[in-house]
Amino acid sequence: QVRLVESGGGLVQAGGSLRLSCVASRNIGGIETMGWYRQTPGNQRDMVAVLTAAGSTNYADSVKGRFTISRDNAKNTVYLQMNNLKPEDTAVYYCNTRLWAALDRWGQGTQVTVSS
Repeated sequence: QVRLVESGGGLVQAGGSLRLSCVASRNIGGIETMGWYRQTPGNQRDMVAVLTAAGSTNYADSVKGRFTISRDNAKNTVYLQMNNLKPEDTAVYYCNTRLWAALDRWGQGTQVTVSS
């Protein structure tokens, strides 16, 4: 059974940067579409960034130019580099495959808090 574990969240001031990591128990980034999602209490879980096995990317309009999704298949890891963070970016961030997201299967996520 493949597991995904997010890490790298924390508290940062507006304008700062963080890099989130998502480590898989097995190498799935090379064959699966991977994505980062975020959610705040009372709100829906929204897609932030998507990376296909072929290398194509897609980003939510709110993070374009600031966030970058990437992967290191040798390390079974997907990353989300977040620059110029804003208070509106505060949320719990989740990584997932496209299939598991469609099935509403999620991990614990990692908290990102951006102060003014």
